[in-house]
Amino acid sequence: MRLLLSLFLLLPVFHLRAQQLVLPADHPDPSVVKIGNEYWAAGTTSNWFPAFTLYRSKDLVNWKASGHVFNQMPAWADYYMWAPEITYENGKVYLYYTGHKKGGSLCIAAAVADKPEGPYRDLGPLMCEADGSIDAFPMRDEEGKLYMIWKEDGNSKGKPTPIWAQEMKEDRTGLLGTKKELFRADAPWEKGLVEGVSIIKRQGYFYALYAAAGCCGKTCTYGTGVARAKSLLGPWEKFPGNPVLADNADWKCPGHGTPVEKDGRFYYLYHGYSTASGAYGGRQGLLSEFEFTADGWLKFMDQPAPNGPVAPGIITDLFAGNRLDDAWHWSVFQPVRAKVKQNSLQLQALPGNSGAYVGRSVMARHYDAQVNLQQNSTAEGGLALVGDDKNMVYASVFNNRVRLVQLKKDQQTVLMETTIPGAASLVLKVAVTDNTTARFMYSAGGGVFKTLNREPVDIAFLPPWDRAVRIALLAKGAATQKAFFKKFIVNNRFENGAGPTVRKRGVPSP
Repeated sequence: MRLLLSLFLLLPVFHLRAQQLVLPADHPDPSVVKIGNEYWAAGTTSNWFPAFTLYRSKDLVNWKASGHVFNQMPAWADYYMWAPEITYENGKVYLYYTGHKKGGSLCIAAAVADKPEGPYRDLGPLMCEADGSIDAFPMRDEEGKLYMIWKEDGNSKGKPTPIWAQEMKEDRTGLLGTKKELFRADAPWEKGLVEGVSIIKRQGYFYALYAAAGCCGKTCTYGTGVARAKSLLGPWEKFPGNPVLADNADWKCPGHGTPVEKDGRFYYLYHGYSTASGAYGGRQGLLSEFEFTADGWLKFMDQPAPNGPVAPGIITDLFAGNRLDDAWHWSVFQPVRAKVKQNSLQLQALPGNSGAYVGRSVMARHYDAQVNLQQNSTAEGGLALVGDDKNMVYASVFNNRVRLVQLKKDQQTVLMETTIPGAASLVLKVAVTDNTTARFMYSAGGGVFKTLNREPVDIAFLPPWDRAVRIALLAKGAATQKAFFKKFIVNNRFENGAGPTVRKRGVPSP
């Protein structure tokens, strides 16, 4: 015990330089694996679709979006696509994930592909406990037997949240035998909840990196702990110096990731909220190096992070090519139909309060966004700030009228409306300050911008508990109507000097 306490006292205080931002914007629960000479990663998309954007990298730092795991929902699931764990074994790529079963609870499931970019074939649910089963992680025991590790989501029902292990079929289509508890929340800092377990085996131990406490939103309390065992099925002991990752001045609520080895060194890819953009910017992908200690534990290293990417200052999408950039998502509950053609986005309308929309993550605390709405639009077209289908604020144009609309808890309020002259095209713009207030503007025919709301509209209500705000393009009306957009631009006004980096469609972030 004295040695353990000594190690705890020697653990470094965590600084920004040891936590490197590598996946800017909303990338919760990131997972990573090396396949060949590349690294592949994926993160939670929750109720955004397509599900599980894939990223590839040569160095763990510079990542390029490379498609999605699911462009159609698995037949058994309807929403909450969480915590993908991407792995590689014997020439096959296996992705384990969480989804909500139609008419049931949260389940862990698996999909398989011959190559990391897919296509993926869904293998269906592996475990569906009544309280929910989430955060799947595969691991072989000391004898080479394949197991599934997961969390029973008891905390959602006011119950304990054990971490379970159960043998898994080699074809990943089911589990064998009975489940065995590895550990549960029993330390004060864990606040009754442990989850997001990932395991690495070194120097005679299995090491479990796990998350604890509250994952998400403005009141999150997340942190990262480590536990170890000589045998996969235990007994497990937790490091008395936990948490090994906690809040600092720049990042809060760090946790839920995957360890990975590169060139004989060890790294942890995980998420955290920027203290600047907070819940509005979502849980962003961070990379930290760790090492194994002489007394059989691991510690995160206090060292300068190598030079790497920051969030781009300016993002430009000219809608080139023939499909939407992978950064765009839409609601899993909407049958969105979008087409990219001749440097234009064609978005087919939907009649509900939220219309049809496609959005991309907020990255900064202060930012501007604008888009050209084309005259040939037959639907009400708009520029929106979206929390979810029932919470958004947008400026839209239809029949030479521009209006500002708030949708809060699915209750629609028109904040202002005015008539505008007909123009070849109209530019809609929004300027956001402190992620809590927004001013909307418009410019007819490329002229001077006119402000719609001199008093800023309050957007603090937008982010749902587990997701970030999206800047979105919107089309409302009958399903036969369409809105046409050109030249979408976001200007992230960073206070720390990050950027500016111009990113056009098809050009990866630096």
